Amino acid sequence: MGIEVTVEGLTKSFGRQTVWEDVTLTLPPGEVTVLLGPSGTGKTVFLKSVIGLLKPERGRVLVDGVDMVNSPEREIYRARRLFGLMFQDGALFGSLNLFDNIAFPLREHTRKKEDEIRRIVMERMEMVGLVGSEAKLPGEISGGMRKRAGLARALVLDPQIVLCDEPDSGLDPVRTSYLSQLLIDLNAQIDATMLIVTHNLDIAATVPDNIGMLFRRELVAFGPREDLLRSEQPVVRQFLSGRRAGPIGMSEEKDQELQDQETVPVEEVRPLPAQLQPSPGLPPRRALQRRLEVAR
Repeated sequence: MGIEVTVEGLTKSFGRQTVWEDVTLTLPPGEVTVLLGPSGTGKTVFLKSVIGLLKPERGRVLVDGVDMVNSPEREIYRARRLFGLMFQDGALFGSLNLFDNIAFPLREHTRKKEDEIRRIVMERMEMVGLVGSEAKLPGEISGGMRKRAGLARALVLDPQIVLCDEPDSGLDPVRTSYLSQLLIDLNAQIDATMLIVTHNLDIAATVPDNIGMLFRRELVAFGPREDLLRSEQPVVRQFLSGRRAGPIGMSEEKDQELQDQETVPVEEVRPLPAQLQPSPGLPPRRALQRRLEVAR
């Protein structure tokens, strides 16, 4: 079962530039959360702060009793092993084949024997549909395959929390659709808490249980997928519709005077997209069952 992640009052700056401040949210155990926001709002910085790779100036990130911001480094290192991190570009070693890339964390951080490593790697490669490609180098495969290899590597240490940094970047709509289903299928199989940073509206509409949005150096929205997709907040509506009219500008936010001059078109009411379900033959997602039990 995944682990709850509690973020309290998190503030991060680089010099005089505040990236975001006073971010507070909870990632429920085993649920999938998508983090949205215009470019430059610090989504990847937030991901790295959650796992303890960057140090915010204020706030806490509580994971299994460890504060990833303020605890001693040895405790943070221990808690970090609960995470699997899928980097935006896959971050594969170009000189290693896919098998050795995926096996790397096991060889680096465990004392498992090679036959056990082979079993685990092949299980994860089967999960992401890469069986048969073990000997290929990253430069010999497509961007979508590199993404899946990066995801397999993030899973080999059996993480209870999986962080994905723009897993759809560089993928065409068809491959993005396959990736969306893969993320849901993985959640059904391993029941990990998942946080996905993305710009992709199809992923945001169909994959997560929860959606958050960063804008103007703060978390402007966070809640269940259904609530955010129906939100009347101007910034959320503009981002989800892709319209020019609204508080988001070409570079950063627009000033209020410019916003007041805009005519916001009347939007037609669109049906709420259904959330993706696990592929046939896979178990139901336990996070949804837990949510239903809490609602009772």
